[in-house]
Amino acid sequence: MVDIESLFPRLCGSLYQVTSPPSSIYNCIAWAAGDMNRWWWPDFLKQRHWPAGVPREETCAAFQEAFATLGFVVCSKEVAEPGFEKIAIFADAAGPQHASRQLQNGRWTSKLGELEDMEHELHDLEGAEYGKVSVVMRRPL
Repeated sequence: MVDIESLFPRLCGSLYQVTSPPSSIYNCIAWAAGDMNRWWWPDFLKQRHWPAGVPREETCAAFQEAFATLGFVVCSKEVAEPGFEKIAIFADAAGPQHASRQLQNGRWTSKLGELEDMEHELHDLEGAEYGKVSVVMRRPL
């Protein structure tokens, strides 16, 4: 069993909670998109799901374009806004590494690779594994 606090030290002492068992069916990008039936990633071999017409590139622009196919647009605030659903894309120098979805209570939910889903504060996952929040996007509910 993986110790998620060792992967994400900012979780130590926070009020995060694990909300599902591990699964290899879907990943964080799919979870943020609301899709629990497939793994989303822009792999060149096209073995994973990626929205049609979006470049299969591990760039922030391509990930923003992928979420734009679902109606998301870039916004400046990470706080909850009535009537909107938000996602956040995390990136490091190599490109996008993770995405989270905001819950109606203002907290965030993430799928940790093949590990569990969890509820957390947005910046609790920043660090060596996922980098930092690079963009927040929203769409009307």
